[in-house]
Amino acid sequence: MSDKPHQNLAIIGHVDHGKSTLVGRLLFETGSVPEHVIEQHREEAEEKGKGGFEFAYVMDNLAEERERGVTIDIAHQEFDTDNYYFTIVDCPGHRDFVKNMITGASQADNAVLVVAADDGVAPQTREHVFLARTLGINELIIGVNKMDLVDYQESTYNEVIEEVKNLLNQVRFATDDTTFVPISAFEGDNVAEASENTPWYDGPTLLESLNDLPESEPPTDAPLRLPIQDVYTISGIGTVPVGRVETGILNTGDNVSFQPSDVGGEVKTVEMHHEEVPKAEPGDNVGFNVRGIGKDDIRRGDVCGPADDPPSVAETFKAQVVVMQHPSVITAGYTPVFHAHTAQVACTIESIDQKIDPSSGEVAEENPDFIKSGDAAVVTVRPQKPLSIEPSGEIPELGSFAIRDMGQTIAAGKVLEVNER
Repeated sequence: MSDKPHQNLAIIGHVDHGKSTLVGRLLFETGSVPEHVIEQHREEAEEKGKGGFEFAYVMDNLAEERERGVTIDIAHQEFDTDNYYFTIVDCPGHRDFVKNMITGASQADNAVLVVAADDGVAPQTREHVFLARTLGINELIIGVNKMDLVDYQESTYNEVIEEVKNLLNQVRFATDDTTFVPISAFEGDNVAEASENTPWYDGPTLLESLNDLPESEPPTDAPLRLPIQDVYTISGIGTVPVGRVETGILNTGDNVSFQPSDVGGEVKTVEMHHEEVPKAEPGDNVGFNVRGIGKDDIRRGDVCGPADDPPSVAETFKAQVVVMQHPSVITAGYTPVFHAHTAQVACTIESIDQKIDPSSGEVAEENPDFIKSGDAAVVTVRPQKPLSIEPSGEIPELGSFAIRDMGQTIAAGKVLEVNER
């Protein structure tokens, strides 16, 4: 671990706009991937007739992804700038992977939006920007990529900037602070060093803009919230729940409560990377042992919190949702699966309370009969079995969710208020 402050960085944007190539280039330029690895990828890419994909290959190192030529899982990669130690949450652009994008974007502090100069704002560019906004990403750096394909024309770059600014204004992202950088991830222009091909651009390189991001405050003041990913039985220790601390601090000796399973006890040990540690902070992946808790008492999707301030369990909750794709319309009574932190629970949309104008955030219609793709709305939701979830205004890390049905992500949202059971 580096002693520099840490930032999670999402790389978002439309499929084929060059996200993977940019990530490979960033890792290469910061010395995180040695030259010979790139060489090896280059030979492999050329053998498969995909010359030019070598940087993308650094990220897409799953065989299946190479065959299909798409990014699937969220690959975590790390690199340093002078000020920060970054973990890239590579958010795939493909539609059926939006759920990864959501669980990934919710972990990111900031994002780089990649927009191809020869293509401009595409459907997924809109979707990703809207999601980033809904899920609380604060700062966007816009990489206008593939400048080499438009002969480094300043006029094309300016057209794309205008297009992106319009999109950002629609979802109320502050465009005054947004940094735009003309880049070629493939050629390396303006990624680590200023390019001679863009004499008309005198702003920061992409790495400089990343280095200038504001430092994010880790949510240590919030109460402990630790969603459980898995529960193991380890000989000599006993039951060991594993998960990532989202907010607050987990100390040995703490009395904790697991919701919605409603069991609790005293934390005996906390382990990180197979070493015992006295405490864990936001972002740490830990295994811990709690006195008196057996393997069958808790499960994935439970959230661990302080016994005196336990995680909320919703009887119903109000949420703001954005419908990204649905073959027909959504009406009250619809029961898809909600994915929130590590939980997956079928939930019924009891009522559609308001339709929201996504560009202004104003109420467009009270109690509409239905909502469809492209709509934003406030809905009341009833989980079919107990679900621990928090208002995003209080604990944003546990306040966002994806809605899935028919094998695809149909909507994303954030929790406005929880009516506890």
